[in-house]
Amino acid sequence: MLLGLAPSDGSRYSRGVADLKSAIAGPSASKKKNAASLQRELRELANPPPGAGDGPSIDLKKIALRVLPVALAAWLVALGLAHWSIIPVIVAAALTVLAVGAGVWFVGYVKKSRRLGAILRSAGENEQGRQDALKQLETGFKKGDVQAAIARAQLQMQEDPRAGLATLEAIDLGKQLAPVADQVRCMRSTIHLQLGELPEARALVDKMELGKQQDVKTRAMFAVVAAETWGRTGQAKKAIELLDVFDPEDAELGEMRIQMWRARAFAAAGAGDMRAAGRALRKLGGINTQLLGMFIGAKKVHPMLQQEAKQLVMRSGAVPRKIVRQKM
Repeated sequence: MLLGLAPSDGSRYSRGVADLKSAIAGPSASKKKNAASLQRELRELANPPPGAGDGPSIDLKKIALRVLPVALAAWLVALGLAHWSIIPVIVAAALTVLAVGAGVWFVGYVKKSRRLGAILRSAGENEQGRQDALKQLETGFKKGDVQAAIARAQLQMQEDPRAGLATLEAIDLGKQLAPVADQVRCMRSTIHLQLGELPEARALVDKMELGKQQDVKTRAMFAVVAAETWGRTGQAKKAIELLDVFDPEDAELGEMRIQMWRARAFAAAGAGDMRAAGRALRKLGGINTQLLGMFIGAKKVHPMLQQEAKQLVMRSGAVPRKIVRQKM
């Protein structure tokens, strides 16, 4: 999740302000370097918070208390009919085997998710930690493990979006369950949006099944990525309608507040509603002025959205006014 960075976080905050100055200052020989630095800073903000990636919180005892009475009832019925036919007993036995198999798979899935979450957190914010985590993901799991590949891509995209994209593109979506395939599409779309590759993001988003995810945060994340993509590719009205389903100030979705306001800014600008776009930018600036750099230094951003973001940064005092006047 993308998290706001408090001004008290010394060096990272200072680097972010410096990058904003460079992004606004305009065409220089180091413009490409400054843009890369800004992307890296924003990827640092995207590190998962403590506790993220642990997998779903599961109460196995509660599940067992719900499933066992149903299984017991099925067996009682089957045994009661056994003197007429052996078929009910065979059906009950087959269902029991399937249930046990599904339970074993699910417990293993949850444990692996939590292990992957621990590895991602162990990466920390230094290069050595990231490399150690990548090595664990490459050697500690079976070849072709999709969960491990997704986790590896999460780490790779923080420093090299293209490497993360290549890892995700190697996953055969046709062989994955729909929720997993859509998770990969969502991550790939996010990288394409960051790189300004809008047609590629649109092709992926249009194949995602929105609204079918069980977790509300996952539904919101899919909606945010889809809405930003539509807002930037001529479907702004559709994007706004989707975003209106979610409240950016909802406490339950607090970890996604930045992404939601970002998507609203793009969607509003795509619809020509610069008043709403400006409101979304002000919300982001209120969280952290540095976040406005997403619109200043990024590729294929609506020019009026870029201009509004520059003006907000200038008024905030994060960039000296004389620099802005000289370079804009």
